[in-house]
Amino acid sequence: MLEPTHNNELPAIPGKRYFTIGEVSELCAVKPHVLRYWEQEFPQLKPVKRRGNRRYYQRDDVLTIRQIRDLLYEQGYTIGGARQRMTGEDGEGGSPAKIQAVTRETIEELEDILKILAPGK
Repeated sequence: MLEPTHNNELPAIPGKRYFTIGEVSELCAVKPHVLRYWEQEFPQLKPVKRRGNRRYYQRDDVLTIRQIRDLLYEQGYTIGGARQRMTGEDGEGGSPAKIQAVTRETIEELEDILKILAPGK
């Protein structure tokens, strides 16, 4: 996620369905040739291509590009590290079963705390 100071630097994303590469370049403060390069490096980034291979990005693409930009420019990740982070291979995620187990354990701990804090018991 972008730091608050950097959020102000990027313009708001308009309520359009499709954006050209030039518009996305301005919205994300990244040059068009960098966007084309990132398409090769990040599998999540797949703009729609129409007449003459013109790229049309959707809102989700713009948000993904902003996330990639943050990982590379603000957090200092390499391309490989950012790719792993985006695909969840960095170990910070987890399998659904693991996530459910941690969630269940957290709920049980919170219920124990509620019992301790409950008045009159």
